[in-house]
Amino acid sequence: MTSFSNFRMIHFLLIFSSYLLIPTSSQSHSHQPHNHVAFFIFGDSLLDPGNNNYINATTLNQANFTPYGETFFKYPTGRFSNGRLIPDFISEYANLPLIPPYLQPGDHEFAYGANFASGGAGALDEINQGMVVNLNTQLRYFKKVEKHLRQKLGDEESKKLLLDAVYFISIGANDYISPLFRNYSMFYSHKQYLDMVMGNLTVVIEEIYQKGGRKFGFLNMGPLGCIPAMEAIKLQQGSSDECLEEATVLAKLHNRVLPEVLQGLESKLKGFKYSIFDFYTTAKERMDNPSKYGFKEAKIACCGSGPYRTHYSCGGMRGTTEYELCSNVNEYFFFDPFHPTERAYQQLAELIWSGTHNVIKPYNLKQLFGHSEEEIPCNQFEHLPYTLNN
Repeated sequence: MTSFSNFRMIHFLLIFSSYLLIPTSSQSHSHQPHNHVAFFIFGDSLLDPGNNNYINATTLNQANFTPYGETFFKYPTGRFSNGRLIPDFISEYANLPLIPPYLQPGDHEFAYGANFASGGAGALDEINQGMVVNLNTQLRYFKKVEKHLRQKLGDEESKKLLLDAVYFISIGANDYISPLFRNYSMFYSHKQYLDMVMGNLTVVIEEIYQKGGRKFGFLNMGPLGCIPAMEAIKLQQGSSDECLEEATVLAKLHNRVLPEVLQGLESKLKGFKYSIFDFYTTAKERMDNPSKYGFKEAKIACCGSGPYRTHYSCGGMRGTTEYELCSNVNEYFFFDPFHPTERAYQQLAELIWSGTHNVIKPYNLKQLFGHSEEEIPCNQFEHLPYTLNN
């Protein structure tokens, strides 16, 4: 059992130093660098590099305290893991610097892109309202960046940057699980609620498209009902099922509808290309067969408290001061009850970058970034069925 009740001054100094130490070379160029593709990121805590450090969020939606970030950065950056996240690895593979939080203070030029993601954010404005940067606000920030680029680079160069850029989105998990943790009654059918989530997401995609976005990458919904955090709800319900059915139903429904929505956009938006990574199947496969992928534990979090470390107490800053921390984080798939470890993220990022059509289609991100010699015609997968593995 590890306790960190007397580290507030150290915590302040670490966070202050992180403002100075997080690489920001991507923001130091007044003109678009040659031979690169910009990377714009929208979403939730799976992609948030620390934007919630700079808003009036509660510690439930922040990770700017130890032991977060200690494996790679050696200090907490605001990432909800022990180290790097998927966008950090994708940036490396695309020969880009780390894309810092959009809200991080500094002189930003955004020539390499921007990361707007916010832990706890949903597609719906009502999710964690006032405590996160919701998807519509992330879109508003992107529009500010687009205006900034036009002013700095001129219309022609900024247009080319935005047309060539890759836009990466992971959103929806908080829309589906937040009501479960708050014991809200669902006033809508599953289909009605999903239509609301997808409707908001579609509007955001179309707005980005209007500003020049053409190449989009998406994570489908992971196995929400099976993450360690769901054990607490299952215990309350007296359920002995492996996964929480309500969350699993919503995740699977999301994953059936998302390809249909994107195929519809592809048919009406000229030049629109998209990629969907099967986060559900790839994560569930590692949770069910951890040793096959180099993990020893994929049901219990490395950091937390209570049975299976299901209590979201990692760091002792979320109402519970004491928590347990595993001795070898690389043996775990989950760092805290909600979020994977850096090692898990790296495995997933490798598949997102260069995976085959059984895990990502119709393109992988290497192809969207133009780093692959293999070119896929836009309509090659127009009628390819997208199946969801249970």
